[in-house]
Amino acid sequence: MFKFPVLVAGASLLAASQNAFAQSPSDTESLDPIVVTATLGPETVGESLSSVTVIDQSDIKRRQPTEFRDLLRGQPGVNLSSEGGFGKTTSLFLRGTGSSGTVLLLDGIRLRSGTAGIPPWQFLPADLMGRVELVRGAKSSLYGADAVGGVVQAFTLEPEAERQGWVEVSGGSHATRATSAGVAGKARQTSFLASGLYSDTDGTNLRAGGEDRGFRNAGGLAKLNHRFDQGGGMGLTVFQSEGNTEFEGGDTDFMIRAAGLYVEAVASDYWRTRIQFSEARDEQDTFGSYPSTYNTLSRSARWDNTLTAGVHELVLGSEVMVDEVEGSDDFAETSRTNAAVYGQGRLNFGPSEVMLSLRLDDNEAFGKEETGGIAFGHQFDREHRMRVSYATSFRAPTFNDLYLTTPYYTGNPDLDAEQGQMVELGFSGRYSSWFWDVAVYQNDIDDLITYVSDPVTWDGTMENVETARIRGVELSSGYEAGNWNLGAALTYADTENRDTGARLPRRAAKIIRLDADRLFGSWSVGASLVAESDRYNDAENTSLLSGYGTADLRAAWNFLPGWSATFKVDNVLDRRYTTSLGNDSVTFEPFEYLAAGRTYMASLRYDFSR
Repeated sequence: MFKFPVLVAGASLLAASQNAFAQSPSDTESLDPIVVTATLGPETVGESLSSVTVIDQSDIKRRQPTEFRDLLRGQPGVNLSSEGGFGKTTSLFLRGTGSSGTVLLLDGIRLRSGTAGIPPWQFLPADLMGRVELVRGAKSSLYGADAVGGVVQAFTLEPEAERQGWVEVSGGSHATRATSAGVAGKARQTSFLASGLYSDTDGTNLRAGGEDRGFRNAGGLAKLNHRFDQGGGMGLTVFQSEGNTEFEGGDTDFMIRAAGLYVEAVASDYWRTRIQFSEARDEQDTFGSYPSTYNTLSRSARWDNTLTAGVHELVLGSEVMVDEVEGSDDFAETSRTNAAVYGQGRLNFGPSEVMLSLRLDDNEAFGKEETGGIAFGHQFDREHRMRVSYATSFRAPTFNDLYLTTPYYTGNPDLDAEQGQMVELGFSGRYSSWFWDVAVYQNDIDDLITYVSDPVTWDGTMENVETARIRGVELSSGYEAGNWNLGAALTYADTENRDTGARLPRRAAKIIRLDADRLFGSWSVGASLVAESDRYNDAENTSLLSGYGTADLRAAWNFLPGWSATFKVDNVLDRRYTTSLGNDSVTFEPFEYLAAGRTYMASLRYDFSR
């Protein structure tokens, strides 16, 4: 049975303001924004048969994130673990699944390391993002491998006026300084945008008594889009983030790049087709105690065809992805190809809707995988709706899992993909100025890929040896009226290794986030509170990390036309806490990776438009 904490039972009408505050108070669609990630087409959050959180550009501006992960922290279903602040290695556990069980998309382009299997959360500049959609639940039937816990899609900035531009400078604690600039415009059916940024910080100490470890990041974005008169269009996106991050024992030079080209056409009144070609690179050169080089190049082509018949819709598509890796260590294989075909049907029957999805992946490394999903939704009245779904998923073994060879490790080419089965039940209410949503789910995962070593020789490999069960509850709500934006999010997850009975490592069982923002003419002030319960650092549950709570304050002032200033203080109470442990490279003794203490940041921005 589910173990519901008392806090959950008493908070069913609170939670997830993230969706509520996506637009200005005068925008009637602010409580029900359009999303495109949950299905292979646009729909509102209220229509979705998935659990979805939307963070749009007004949210991003108001919350003043220093890093991209700041936007995700405390969101429903999200557990974050990091090795310190300012560009340090970050793992995201969505609905309790593994750190490689969440797909990260940037404008539809998949970003990840083919060797480690983890998306580069810490290297995405928040200033280049205009919108984030967080879809919780198994989505392999739409997006293939690794969408076990869900999908996070970041959409980069879009032009908003005929001509616009901006310049912003920032500075703060730990010798942090940043500058960004951009220009964008629209001329009839064509729009363009170019933006760049540079940030540098001395960082903070990552362990007690340690030295400050810095972070440097330079990012750029270029976009060109054209809409056809008869519908559809084409577009080109190029994104890059590169720099250096320091850690205990060394530093890493990194480069993340994504480039994509799409063409979309209306073939008839009933048929719409879209083709996207993309390339993504993840390159990391590490120096210090354990030098290494790991590079991933992924190329993909995706073709979607949307067919409509009245209120019903069918999507048929295919995708081919080629991954190539290279590194300082030896790999028995350095490339693999994945080909897939998939389909999605959305059937509307008045107040009820059914969605069916099916996908077949054929990977030359680990064989064929079939995934599917079925979801049902029913609208009781104008405000209240329920949804229920079942979906299967899988996580692909990485190149490290399959092919890496070192003096003490040998990959296992006979590994099978991890298998997941998720069932979810949700209810929601949406009114003129507020909403609430509650979801209950269970995910059973078989054949977990686990490191196994010989206790005498220390020689290790990966094997399919474990199973896991994850049960959880997510509650979200938002209230928007007058000059107030209020909201909260509450997550409870019961994770269990079914073979040992232990909790899965680095996942907090309970997380709550509260947000409040108030507008006073040209001024706005806000605050956020995030609290997380304890977690274990290791699979054996021998190293317990204490829970914590932090409070952040922020303010903004539009003091002249086009001119604005912002100021924020994160972790106001200067709480020192950790979400993971490391091991000393000399003594091998464990130590706590410390999150940043109290930090402040101020910025000055000028926007011009015509």
